[in-house]
Amino acid sequence: MLALTERAIRASFVNCTQGEAKRLAVPSDLQTHPWDDLDFLGWRDPAAPQRAYLIAETDDGPVGVALRVAPQQTGRTRRSMCSLCLTTHTGDGVSLMTARKAGREGRQGNSVGAYVCSDLACSLYLRGRKHAGPRMHETLSVEEKIERTRTTLAAFLRKVTD
Repeated sequence: MLALTERAIRASFVNCTQGEAKRLAVPSDLQTHPWDDLDFLGWRDPAAPQRAYLIAETDDGPVGVALRVAPQQTGRTRRSMCSLCLTTHTGDGVSLMTARKAGREGRQGNSVGAYVCSDLACSLYLRGRKHAGPRMHETLSVEEKIERTRTTLAAFLRKVTD
């Protein structure tokens, strides 16, 4: 992924107002992000844990979406799988994240959701830079897994923007 500036990040959001994009918490460590290992930039708002943000490169430039993180159910040990990278986690490692749709549909309250790694580190799990426990055995190469994740993410972003 190409490195993004704060200005490019704020301009990329498609499902929130310019005012909301101006006020959202942008990561302060953009210069130290492992950009070459990222398929998308994702982060949680440290001041509001129910908010998350995701930006991916598309043919039309970076597209950002604001996400709402569903509250975790407590008291249960469970194993869940991220719908983007197919990494399995125990406990609260996967969260339901919903994005308000862009445009008129979003203003009418419509949204789309996906189960995603709670820390939005899918790219690092795929490349073995971060571990969540035993991975499901697959015969796909790392490059094929990355392509599958990018395709799944692009489909999610199309649901938000269409």
